[in-house]
Amino acid sequence: MTSSIAHSAAPTGVLVVGAGISGIACARALRDAGVTVRVVDRARRPGGRMSGRTLQGRVVDLGASYFTVPAGSGFSGVVERWVEKGLARPWTDTFAVIGTGPDARTTKGPMRYSAAHGLRSLVVDLADGLDVGLECDVAQVADDGTVDGVQYDTVVLAMPEPQAARMLAPASPLIARLDTAAWEPTIAVALGFAERAWPAELHGAFVEGSSVLTFVADDGDRRGDRAPVIVAHSTAAFAREHLDAPEGAVSAVPGELRALLGLEPSIQPAWNHAHRWTFARAASTHPEPFALHERIGVCGDAWGGRSSVATAWASGDALGRAIAGRR
Repeated sequence: MTSSIAHSAAPTGVLVVGAGISGIACARALRDAGVTVRVVDRARRPGGRMSGRTLQGRVVDLGASYFTVPAGSGFSGVVERWVEKGLARPWTDTFAVIGTGPDARTTKGPMRYSAAHGLRSLVVDLADGLDVGLECDVAQVADDGTVDGVQYDTVVLAMPEPQAARMLAPASPLIARLDTAAWEPTIAVALGFAERAWPAELHGAFVEGSSVLTFVADDGDRRGDRAPVIVAHSTAAFAREHLDAPEGAVSAVPGELRALLGLEPSIQPAWNHAHRWTFARAASTHPEPFALHERIGVCGDAWGGRSSVATAWASGDALGRAIAGRR
């Protein structure tokens, strides 16, 4: 059950709506600058699209598959601290590229990082010491900073743009700056097996030519516990067919996975779980790091170039600094 934010709000401070990594990074920058800030989210825990789910007694990453660290970015210091704490770890710089044809190859890129306790644990760590209210529903945000009848100095919407647009007044000038159409869904399907039957060097794989899947991750490999669990992310088109009932997507995934990985027909998952992400990623992004108009700001992974975890953090951090600077 969601609750009101009014009873614990600080009307003279900043309200951040959204406890994903962008919202938490924004709140952290504000608090470090001495600004009173509160974060609210309708979910039961922080994390946003870095969230996972405990399945069969083990946390499985169902949102972001990994993150990278752009050279020279402020995000690198955050990641270094996570690594020192044992929360994050370098995972791999090599993924397979697989498809419906007979040929497979590998591709090298930047180091991808993962988290031993799931990516959500990193957001939770970043939120330590912040004023975070969970299971708090927000219906409407006015341009003057009024949120459901409570006045704030500034309000930050740290979420996918279609969700931010729903909260703003129809005549808000910010609406014109939001790209609400260029967002793609996905369905993440976790599959647990009795034992590992795929190559040890798989790590993860980009999928080409499939109408069902775009990416496959060996969740036991990225988490470091070698659990026989694979998480497969669907194509946007396939997800759109199953958004109303994501569990209906599960039946097509094991067969597609066996074909892509060359597994025997007898290899069947012991359990499965499907999670719907209606706004999984931005198909196009804004060059600027955030939007800020008078008392309302918007941040997230669609702001600042390539959509990624690092971009989301940088967007929130930059918006927090900008708000603090003008105060």
